[in-house]
Amino acid sequence: MSSKSDKKRQKPSLDTPPTVIQHLEIPDDVVPKEIQDKVKSASENDILCKSYPYRTKMKREKYEKTLKLLQIEMLKLQRWATENGERIVLLFEGRDAAGKGGTIKRFMEHLNPRGARVVALAKPSETERGQWYFQRYMQHLPTNGEIVLFDRSWYNRGVVEPVMNFCRPHEHHTFLREAPQLENMLVNSGIHFFKLWFSVSREEQFRRFKARETDKLKHWKLTSIDIKSLGLWDEYTEAQNTMLMATDTKASPWTVIHSDDKRRARLSCLSYVLDQIDYTDKDQSLVGKFDSKIIGSKEMMYDTSKW
Repeated sequence: MSSKSDKKRQKPSLDTPPTVIQHLEIPDDVVPKEIQDKVKSASENDILCKSYPYRTKMKREKYEKTLKLLQIEMLKLQRWATENGERIVLLFEGRDAAGKGGTIKRFMEHLNPRGARVVALAKPSETERGQWYFQRYMQHLPTNGEIVLFDRSWYNRGVVEPVMNFCRPHEHHTFLREAPQLENMLVNSGIHFFKLWFSVSREEQFRRFKARETDKLKHWKLTSIDIKSLGLWDEYTEAQNTMLMATDTKASPWTVIHSDDKRRARLSCLSYVLDQIDYTDKDQSLVGKFDSKIIGSKEMMYDTSKW
């Protein structure tokens, strides 16, 4: 039997450190050495990919000034949606570490949370695995006057699942056939529907993963699956291209954002979405200025093998 003194010793003190999130390290052989060397020798503001249209990242002062103006436009859009019962859905997809989460944060930053929400689903439960694949996503679609942003979506089955062997080949093929049919129904129902694919070069992806490896506030963003994906670049590229070709339709096209510069990517994504909707009091001189060098149709993906 434990004594009272034993129990006292077992009680955590105020000095006991909090539970530490598991710290994963990226193996040296998962990415080609020339890419690792390129990342090590670059300065923080350098653009590493030669095919990216800019050589340095956007200055913070210009970025923040433009961001504020676009976020004001987002509030106009939300007010219009609320007053007119409009429904808006945005899917944020793309490579790991391509900047989806940061862009979503800027979309949501000043919106009224009663009419805008983010959907970021965990892996399916046992019950959900027995359902129609799209079922667990459909329940999160917006009602009248609501904006919903999906931080990854049903397109997990379009790229991640087949590459990581989380689904069977016939399930992948069925998804590629059914997704456009489903999305056509969503558009026909009156939903303003956007599919946004964030692309990043291999060099920049590795740099961002290395930052997560060393930053204690970002350890949770680096998972074993992320590390494995670094070594499957070509497999992800093939799955990405197959998915884009199969699911890009006139009713629900893909919009591609090259995001080696996060600031430019965020501003162009905001400006592009706002430009597509005819809301009240729109400042067209502002929202029509998205950067066509880094945002456009799926054909942008095939201009260079770097993406």
